[in-house]
Amino acid sequence: MNGKLNTVFGAAARDARLRLGLTQADVADRVGIAMEVYSRMERGKMLPRARNLRRLCDVLAVSADTLLGVKPGSAPVSPRATPGQEDAPELRRLVRALRELEPGQLKAVARVVRTVVSVMPPKPAAGASPTPSPGVRKKPAAPVRKRRAG
Repeated sequence: MNGKLNTVFGAAARDARLRLGLTQADVADRVGIAMEVYSRMERGKMLPRARNLRRLCDVLAVSADTLLGVKPGSAPVSPRATPGQEDAPELRRLVRALRELEPGQLKAVARVVRTVVSVMPPKPAAGASPTPSPGVRKKPAAPVRKRRAG
């Protein structure tokens, strides 16, 4: 009985995760468990504790009934953001790396990011083509010069 429940749970969790476009590491981070533990759940090797089941339901946007196979399809997976607004994989990796920093390190990174963002050109409006501002000319690339050995 437990083996079948594990398999049903794992398949439902994997299906919900893939529909949301998340990685196993993303789900594990958001739930607060090790990625290896979440991976074992998806493979049907173990079930979550009650507290983690609730967190998984929130992260995967499904009911416990759906994950446990009590009422298949009782709560359809709804994306947490509209299409095109999901976090890019690079952003998710960056956030994971930032979570591992000490407070002082995080503060320094935040200062650097704010400085870089403050000097970046504004993002073009949706649907607008990225054209340079009037009077701004793109410099031609400088010719590459080879050094002589000597």
